[in-house]
Amino acid sequence: MSVGSAVLAGLVRWARDGSPRLGPSGGEGRLVVVDGPAGSGKTTLAAQFAEALPAQVVHMDDLYEGWSGMAGGVERLGEQVLDPLAAGRDGRYQRYDWDAGAFAEWHDVPRAPYLVVEGCGAGARRFADLTTLLVWVEAEDAERLDRGIERDGDDARGHWHAWMAAERAVYQAEGTARRADVRVDGWGAVTWPVTGL
Repeated sequence: MSVGSAVLAGLVRWARDGSPRLGPSGGEGRLVVVDGPAGSGKTTLAAQFAEALPAQVVHMDDLYEGWSGMAGGVERLGEQVLDPLAAGRDGRYQRYDWDAGAFAEWHDVPRAPYLVVEGCGAGARRFADLTTLLVWVEAEDAERLDRGIERDGDDARGHWHAWMAAERAVYQAEGTARRADVRVDGWGAVTWPVTGL
């Protein structure tokens, strides 16, 4: 999934015109969060943002400790990346290696004008005061599952079903879709707001 050039231009303009909130004393940087259920197209949209702004992207997949690690990934995002940046220090996170089943190398996240974070749970309420733009991306469950199985293989089907149930509970508790500034479907069309982009 990728958004068209007009939609991307509108989203980038929103991010650039938004208030910097990431850093001490009112902020130095703008945080763009791309959240939504797995397999919706968040990674592709984040890559478009990264090229257009430009910005570094932090992928939540690198912060989860495997299939059951959504909550821990959100905590690591805060503790290792966003909390330090909010305090005026560089962030740094340790990437989880899904194949090895262990945390691997460290990645630096320096202070910068823009940072994009994409992945399930990235739009947690905990980070709302730091976020300049929250984009919600979603697709139908069947489409998401097909995309996931294509990427991860049929052996991951059980993991996908469990993950989808877990993320539904998180999104219901967090109200992420309702709090989003913009909603995009899994094919790149803006579904909310109806006008403005």
